[in-house]
Amino acid sequence: MMFSSSRVLVQQDCIPQAVLGMDIICQAKSGMGKTAVFVLAVLQQLVPVENTVDTLVLCPTRELAFQICQEFLRFSKYLNEVKAKVFFGGIAYQLHKDILKETPNIVIGTPGRILQLVKDKILKLSGLKRFVLDECDKMLESLDMRRDVQNIFKATPHEKQVMMFSATMSKEIRPVCRRFTQTPVEIFIDNESKLTLHGLQQYYVQLTEAQKNRKLNDLLDVLDFNQVVIFVNGVRRCKELNKLLLECNFPSICTFGGLDQEERLKRYNMFKEGKSRILVTTDVFARGVDFERVNIVINYDMPTSADQYLHRVGRSGRFGTKGLAITYVSSKEDSAILEQVQSRFEVEIAKLPDEIDVNTYMTN
Repeated sequence: MMFSSSRVLVQQDCIPQAVLGMDIICQAKSGMGKTAVFVLAVLQQLVPVENTVDTLVLCPTRELAFQICQEFLRFSKYLNEVKAKVFFGGIAYQLHKDILKETPNIVIGTPGRILQLVKDKILKLSGLKRFVLDECDKMLESLDMRRDVQNIFKATPHEKQVMMFSATMSKEIRPVCRRFTQTPVEIFIDNESKLTLHGLQQYYVQLTEAQKNRKLNDLLDVLDFNQVVIFVNGVRRCKELNKLLLECNFPSICTFGGLDQEERLKRYNMFKEGKSRILVTTDVFARGVDFERVNIVINYDMPTSADQYLHRVGRSGRFGTKGLAITYVSSKEDSAILEQVQSRFEVEIAKLPDEIDVNTYMTN
């Protein structure tokens, strides 16, 4: 069964099918509430059984796993028997073993840590009723992560509901998704021009590598913003750019994959709560993570693919709000990626004008 997400909203498409226990493969643009679909569908169906994991949610990054767990906790505030717990690397393994002594109904985690717990027979999935993959293309395109997901999947019962979600789902990855499901409801956006966010203004700046820092200072001085996410390619650049911004008295923090896990979550919460207005990050925050106050994304370094561009700029302009995305172009390779983005998503990314009307990217 297939629907077109261009005609109806993703939640109207998905939730009625999901609460009936149908398998779901859903592609919908960033910021349209895909997380709420599976959280509400799970909570609507869940009948708590002692010492039994009812639902497993897998996702590619620790921050996204943490965020999904918070959404389950938020929506189940008055459901006293529902217990959701999150598991990912960087946390002491013994702590996770202790948590699983009182089996939660809902387990959220990254594939590596979940597989480790399953292999050691600490996490038992024999009674599982729902298997959810968020940002499924990211996990299934990486052969190592796909292998982990498959091994976890094999430890679950044959009869269960499978739900898979992402903003980008190439035609090559769709058959892989179908192998996990049985007669799924499929919601794909085949017209990729519909993947871009309507309220998002997108521009590029042609400049040399040496001009990037000065231009960034100028932008942060003249633009009105609630919060800004600045994407770079590489940990070293992330640290150095954050250091430069702090020296220039900008309220900046940075985060990247190699950080100590406690510090990584601390910085995530600082930015989430608005205690810092500028975040410099690698692609660790490019997918799925929601920051409601972000209205500007700056690609200090060009992303490596059109898909990654879409995920990055989707951190702004979410849930129908306004936003601004500015991308630096400093090489022939950068220009090629920009052209690929414009061609694939049928969007015109104009040269950054001298002045931008604040009303086009700030929601009143």
